[in-house]
Amino acid sequence: MTKDNKLNSWFLASRPKTLLAAVVPVMVGSALAVSMNKFFLPYSIVALLCSILIQIGTNFTNDLYDFLNGADTQKRKGPRRVLATGLISVKEMKIAIILVFGLTFLLGLYLVYSVGLLILWIGIISIFAGIIYTAGPFPLAYNGLGDVFVFIFFGIVGTMGTFYLHTQEISLHSLVVSIPVGALITNILVVNNFRDIEEDHKADKKTLAVLMGRNFTRWQFILLMTLSYLTTIILHFQFNYGLWILLPITTIPIAISLIKMFYTLNGEELNKTLELSAKFAGLYGLLLSIGLIL
Repeated sequence: MTKDNKLNSWFLASRPKTLLAAVVPVMVGSALAVSMNKFFLPYSIVALLCSILIQIGTNFTNDLYDFLNGADTQKRKGPRRVLATGLISVKEMKIAIILVFGLTFLLGLYLVYSVGLLILWIGIISIFAGIIYTAGPFPLAYNGLGDVFVFIFFGIVGTMGTFYLHTQEISLHSLVVSIPVGALITNILVVNNFRDIEEDHKADKKTLAVLMGRNFTRWQFILLMTLSYLTTIILHFQFNYGLWILLPITTIPIAISLIKMFYTLNGEELNKTLELSAKFAGLYGLLLSIGLIL
């Protein structure tokens, strides 16, 4: 394999179409800090790099253990996986996981030095959670807890943690703002697990979609979408934000379109829904951030 092909394989393994999930919590948490005049750009830059690296490390770990557990095969309906197709070896992936999480830890030390030990524990727990998502004796993704993991770490922890970097405050505001972030990023996983129900069931990967079935998963997608919009209304009426905070409501037509796709498409057709769900989370997060700042 040529050097360029190898780089392309690693790029594929990082799952670039879903990396917006790592950007949104940092963006929204930073915007909330800006709205309170407590923003320091270097903190957000390092937090963003750490967030992206944690997601890449989690994706690498997911690729490795789904392959080892037989959940990923060449017949899978989703995008190609580099181990299942032989593009990257098990040994190479294990080394890459150590390097990515190691670099994340080193970068995070700047934030620990600048802000305090709480950031160290947040970083360690986030890295550990990224590993046990699919690895270890009780992998979260194999026991119906993947959705909870994503909501907590890519929603609440990512958003509130970023806000804390700038303010050294844990506030109800940041918790509420983190809810739509977690909901919409979780929906990316919901689409992924819905598409893979049959394959995951055969591999004994007990995702929430496998445990609860297709109808539940469709309603879960709608509920999380609805929750994201209700949160902006709560921010306006209960937390006295101006009308700008309602900017994300302009995306409702896109949300309806995604729901229609989720109900009508199957198998590999859902790969487009997966990609659009990630982009939708990014767009919503951007509009929410603008609303918070304005």
